[in-house]
Amino acid sequence: MERDHREVGASIFERVFLDNVQVYPDLTTRSFEIKAALVGELQGVRIVVSAVAVSADPVYTTEEQIFTPDSQNIDLTYTIGEDAMLWSDDEPNLYQLHICLQDQNGEVLDSTEVWTGLREFRATGDKFTINGRKTFLRGKHDGLIFPLTGYAPTDVDEWVRILAISKSYGINHYRFHTCCPPEAAFIAADLLGIYMEPELPFWGTITDESSDGHNQAEQDYLISEGFAMLRAFGNHPSFVMMSMGNELWGSKDRLNSILKAYKAYDHRHLYTEGSNNFQFVPDILEESEFFCGVRFSKERLFRGSYAMCDAPLGHVQTDLPNTLKDYDSNIVPEQGSDADPSGQTGDKEIQIQYGTGSKTVQAEAGSDQLVSHVPIISHEIGQYATFPNFEEINKYTGSLKAKNFEVFRERLNAKGLGHLAEAYFRASGKLAVACYKEELEAAFRSQQLAGFQLLDLQDFSGQGTALVGVLDAFMDSKGMITPEEWRTFCSDAVLLARFPKYNYQAGELFEARIELSYFRRQALDGLQLKWEIQSEQIEGSVLLEGKADLPATHGEHYVNIADLSIRIPEVSNMTKVELRLSIPGTDIRKSYDLWIYPSQLDVELTGLNLFTELSEAALVLLEQGEDIMLFPNPDQIQHAIQGFYSTDFWSYPMFRSISENMKREVPVGTMGLLIQQDHPAFEHFVTEEHSTYPWWSIVSESSSIILDELDKDLNPIVQTIDNFERNHKLGLLMECRVRKGEC
Repeated sequence: MERDHREVGASIFERVFLDNVQVYPDLTTRSFEIKAALVGELQGVRIVVSAVAVSADPVYTTEEQIFTPDSQNIDLTYTIGEDAMLWSDDEPNLYQLHICLQDQNGEVLDSTEVWTGLREFRATGDKFTINGRKTFLRGKHDGLIFPLTGYAPTDVDEWVRILAISKSYGINHYRFHTCCPPEAAFIAADLLGIYMEPELPFWGTITDESSDGHNQAEQDYLISEGFAMLRAFGNHPSFVMMSMGNELWGSKDRLNSILKAYKAYDHRHLYTEGSNNFQFVPDILEESEFFCGVRFSKERLFRGSYAMCDAPLGHVQTDLPNTLKDYDSNIVPEQGSDADPSGQTGDKEIQIQYGTGSKTVQAEAGSDQLVSHVPIISHEIGQYATFPNFEEINKYTGSLKAKNFEVFRERLNAKGLGHLAEAYFRASGKLAVACYKEELEAAFRSQQLAGFQLLDLQDFSGQGTALVGVLDAFMDSKGMITPEEWRTFCSDAVLLARFPKYNYQAGELFEARIELSYFRRQALDGLQLKWEIQSEQIEGSVLLEGKADLPATHGEHYVNIADLSIRIPEVSNMTKVELRLSIPGTDIRKSYDLWIYPSQLDVELTGLNLFTELSEAALVLLEQGEDIMLFPNPDQIQHAIQGFYSTDFWSYPMFRSISENMKREVPVGTMGLLIQQDHPAFEHFVTEEHSTYPWWSIVSESSSIILDELDKDLNPIVQTIDNFERNHKLGLLMECRVRKGEC
């Protein structure tokens, strides 16, 4: 075992040294309270403290202050003064404290440097505050995925690179899933302004002495790890929150007592009982200072997507696309509604997803009408999967190899679909981005929400391979969206238009309320909203435009700017237009695609042979060389996959097996459409290569036929992308020769 460095360095620490130096910021007095244990002889020792304002330009050193200790327990206050700089996500001002032990002659006996910041992160009502100012957490999950090494880096520069990428996508918060990162991550977060939430390394059941299988040694170890995390990293201003683990079950009393002990030990951070504890029967423990979950009852959801085994599904997966959705009524329901949060009466055994499997637990219902008194963070939102990018295989040049990607590629090639891999990746990614935009905007519209934690901005290599990121596992862009465009719906200032649908008839009234989620310091006085409706299909581009003055605000974070009421212009053909919103003089902007359909358009069906089944009459026509159009009833197609617009959730193989184990409906598992957009079939129908909202009703009311056993040269006009485990060839719209038909 390695010896303590202070034992080895006896010549350095001959008489006295400081141990366990902890720094507690105090905004009221603009000072740092310094606590430590002084080891060795007290007589003739003095403590000299100064601070370097490392974030200032130019860097400067504050006034030196001298203290004479009268006890082995050091407790002193170093005051910066009224001009002290504060630390936050948008102004991460750091101080380097120099704490020096000297003898009477000024000889240095011991010295310590502590990187810290003046900040106060609190839970106030339904929001978090930083230095008394409300903030909104725009978080991501981190599972310490590092494909080149297999372990987390311990150098600050690499963590600065990683966190800076996330910050370029509007992220200001990291939740570490059942782990704590190395100190280099906290230092990088200090420098960049990221709110960090490490988590105890536990995903299971917290037991007490009355429980079967109670393991006190394991529990003592977990608790000691928490105290070690607080001692080792508690000085970092970025360390603002701490969680007891992921999706925990078990003794609420024991969890509560652990929380209470941590809070008493170190008040610099906020604590929660865990992430998504008790799942379908959530409860907020007395000592929890914030709540992280996905629902308050079976129907009171505040996330946009769910696994099929955790149904009901979310609004992004099931609802007609719109921009009206928020979670406020689910977070704080009308009085008297949904009286039993579990949908059950009393305690009951229920089956839950547990890790990558399932488990039967004793579900103890929380309060009759669970309404949070602490800030709420939505847990692991998103999880919209994309198809693999097989070009990524070549990036695995370190100790890990992409054997999973190689298997997926072999499976796809075996089905004769390997040539479509790049197109699958591209089209599924565009749909995933649209789903993320819809979900993130719902979060920003929710005034009762305090933040969210994405799962994830980057891909996750485990659990059957969850390719849910707009960044790959290396934190490199997949080319689906730029950071600048992503920040239009993930930032401290997000323009939001509320309207009921994306498809309109010419001459119809388009009504939208324009709102702004705003958590910046800068006042909005004198600024205007500019709006335009434009189309690349129409000469002149800008069809309609206008401006509106921003209302006078007094620190509000949800601003109603204007109500638009616009008559949709006449068009002769289906037309895609873009609603563009911006606040000139700022970087705040937003765009929405809308589709306009011509009114009173007569469609001539004479001469078309339309059938809903391959009847004898249809076969006769085909035998005669005629063409037919076949629109079979989706419910009567046996060799097919149900239509599902949204891309698959997290990882199909993982959740398929969980659903099967729980004897619940398995996920559909598809990943959007791949469309031959230049095909003559779309002469009058505007489409992209990927799924867009004009396809929502079509897909939702359809099934895609499994074509695995047909000619491999059959290339559907519209193909549904299957997941990379199953790899069905799925046709939604196709043309093929049957008997003597000409096609």
